[in-house]
Amino acid sequence: MKLTVYGAAQTVTGSMFLVEHNEHKLLLDCGTYQGKREESYYVNQHFPFNPAEIDALILSHAHIDHSGNIPNLVKQGFKGPIYATNATVDLADIMLRDSGHIQENDIKYLNKKRRKQGLGSLEPIYTQKDALMAMPQFRSLWYDEKKQVIPGVVAHLVEAGHILGSSAVVLDYFDEAGNSKRLWYSGDIGRFDAPILRDPVLPSDAHTVMMECTYGDKAHENMDDAYDEFIDAINRTVKRGGKIIVPAFAIGRTQNLTYFLAQAIENGDIPDIPVVVDSPLAVNASDLYRKHTECFDDETWQFIAEHRMQGLDYHNIIFTRSVDESKALNDWHEPMIIISASGMAENGRILHHLKNNIEDGRNTILIISWQAPDTLGRRLADRERKVRIFGEEYFRKAEVVTIGGLSAHAGQDLLVEYALSSEDMLENLILVHGEENAATALMERLAEYPELPEPVFAQKGQSFEL
Repeated sequence: MKLTVYGAAQTVTGSMFLVEHNEHKLLLDCGTYQGKREESYYVNQHFPFNPAEIDALILSHAHIDHSGNIPNLVKQGFKGPIYATNATVDLADIMLRDSGHIQENDIKYLNKKRRKQGLGSLEPIYTQKDALMAMPQFRSLWYDEKKQVIPGVVAHLVEAGHILGSSAVVLDYFDEAGNSKRLWYSGDIGRFDAPILRDPVLPSDAHTVMMECTYGDKAHENMDDAYDEFIDAINRTVKRGGKIIVPAFAIGRTQNLTYFLAQAIENGDIPDIPVVVDSPLAVNASDLYRKHTECFDDETWQFIAEHRMQGLDYHNIIFTRSVDESKALNDWHEPMIIISASGMAENGRILHHLKNNIEDGRNTILIISWQAPDTLGRRLADRERKVRIFGEEYFRKAEVVTIGGLSAHAGQDLLVEYALSSEDMLENLILVHGEENAATALMERLAEYPELPEPVFAQKGQSFEL
């Protein structure tokens, strides 16, 4: 078996890995690369292989950096099945259509500027229609259900604990000598103490582990400590009479936050102020969280039972759908919490909320997730005083609070445990989906365990014979 890393190579976006076995080709994830606009457009437009030659695809989870380029793959000739968990299929449906909508709007805006400069028009990488055209190729799998995805390769998906439906991908096959082998691709690894979802399953009997290392340089603080920090930031802002603006990924982070906030209000940890989820995608995703209760952990079921809730229907969370409802939030002058996408503050309604609130010193911008370089979210996390939003410069007076302990990614300690779980059999340890400083720190920790193979921080285009 040959494995080639084509995405999430020494970066955290664009996950895409090609498996070749018995003259057949299997793709693991097909994510959108995010970075500088021109570079991103080129990278996402051009695949390093012929999409028509791919026999099948397995999607670990629905986040756009793992799923976002699937419609383009189909558009360019891929006709095979796309395997994912039931919940991931439902989430991918809404996320890919939303991604197509964003790309149409972004290109419209960009082409307006290009016309003024005398430049030709560009086409969106894909449209909402292209996203819809890709959905019939999706095939649902239950966790632990075994499926031959290409000749000689049997796959099953196990809980990753990252977002609803997220999975690690396990591939069983025979090498050229007839030996049984196992490749374990982590996808994005969640946390043991995260709300709502079950804990991630650690690798077992794996000969090759390809794993993310996003937080390879950080041991996350305890989730309870992060919760206290989160509550303090809210109460401090409420005393000032301000608003709390939270850029949050529509899938996973938003639902975790609403769970935390519902608990905090019920427990009296924060005042019963309005909590608004202002993102059509997040609202739709929250509907799917209510649908896929099979993914909930025991603690969540206990919370639901104690409060006699229907799924995750919190009485104190407001979901907005229309543009008019979103605009009306500007007329609310009392303290409130606004959770809106995108998580890196690059597009969507969050930009309007930041624009309208960033120059008010009573307000707080709460950064609760990793921010990619060259994004507005990173500039805010770095506490830059001047930032550009919609091409205009704003002087930041709002307080910025960053809380890393709420991350839905595994921290360094869990990543080490993940690598060690198959130490007796492990032959290859490949690190992906992380930046150089994170990977270097993790490799230094892993070097403390001589029973492990030397980890490789994969480069783009690097191949491994397994």
